[in-house]
Amino acid sequence: MEPIPLSAIQHAVYCLRQAALIHLERLWAENRFTAEGDVLHAVADKGGARRTRGVRRVLSLPLASQRLNLTGVADLVEFQPGPDGETAFPVEYKRGKPKLHRADEAQLCAQALCLEEMTGRSVPEGALFYAQTKRRVVVPFDATLRALTEQSVTDLAAVFASRATPPPTPHKSRCKACSLIDLCRPETHARPVKQWRDRMLAKALA
Repeated sequence: MEPIPLSAIQHAVYCLRQAALIHLERLWAENRFTAEGDVLHAVADKGGARRTRGVRRVLSLPLASQRLNLTGVADLVEFQPGPDGETAFPVEYKRGKPKLHRADEAQLCAQALCLEEMTGRSVPEGALFYAQTKRRVVVPFDATLRALTEQSVTDLAAVFASRATPPPTPHKSRCKACSLIDLCRPETHARPVKQWRDRMLAKALA
């Protein structure tokens, strides 16, 4: 099976159907939120490395995990010096502000899992930088978040293997901010086919 993109973890936690539409059916649509995200990532996408106050900062660092079959690119990884070597600290850039769901945190945690496998060292925390607040939110990679992240990877692998797109998320408020809402059409998915057919037939015979 092809590797699972790290970005798909964020999509899967937010809505598994959204993840399938993007990464399985190859559908995409822009809205204001996705455009703002593209602008925010433009600096990180240039890549490069530098050292600031003893911290080695690497932009657009390729990541991979053979165990989880993950691949992708981290916006920024800071390698913080310590008495026994460097400790990786991933930083993910996000538009807007901190959210109630854990999709952003799971994507960041997936990066940490890759870094742990690549470096052989523990990655205890990272940070999400939100453009609206212009502040970092430190994210500890505790057992709960690690379990959520690995379960999301398992769910994605099952979807990709089955080639079947799941139903919409039960969290209807998430659909309003989704750029794929017109392609997904979650309201039609919930309608019983027989009722829709009977209604269309009645309208045609009226």
